[in-house]
Amino acid sequence: MAKVKLEELADGGLQELYTVAQEKVLQNMQDPNTPYKNKRAITIKLTFEQNEDRDDTQVNIAVETKLAPVKPIVTRMAIGKDLKTGKVFAQEYGGQLRGQMSLEDYQTPQGDLKVDGKTVDPETGEIKEESDGKVVDLRVAKQA
Repeated sequence: MAKVKLEELADGGLQELYTVAQEKVLQNMQDPNTPYKNKRAITIKLTFEQNEDRDDTQVNIAVETKLAPVKPIVTRMAIGKDLKTGKVFAQEYGGQLRGQMSLEDYQTPQGDLKVDGKTVDPETGEIKEESDGKVVDLRVAKQA
């Protein structure tokens, strides 16, 4: 019996299907939204269907993947009833409770911030050096 090279079967069709399936499995393994412990699988299925004379067969080639499912996304909602209107509500709050203030609620000061008469950068807290608008030639300053 002659040996069949799987990479040459169906003019390389099986190899191509396997390569696509392997790419899917590897992408699924690298996806942080899937559990790392789940096993992945690639199944190659060859189905042989012969004719009545038993001198010819049709070979159906299928490649299937078993991937890890994507983990569900979880959020939290506060539910209640508006006492003024009587309507029920649901409001997503994530990591912050309804009505609670966060640091984003406080805005940074607009414009220049002055401390002891000196201008302070509001983002870094550093004192900005005052300049008189003149260009400083460092070569001349080095000689002095």
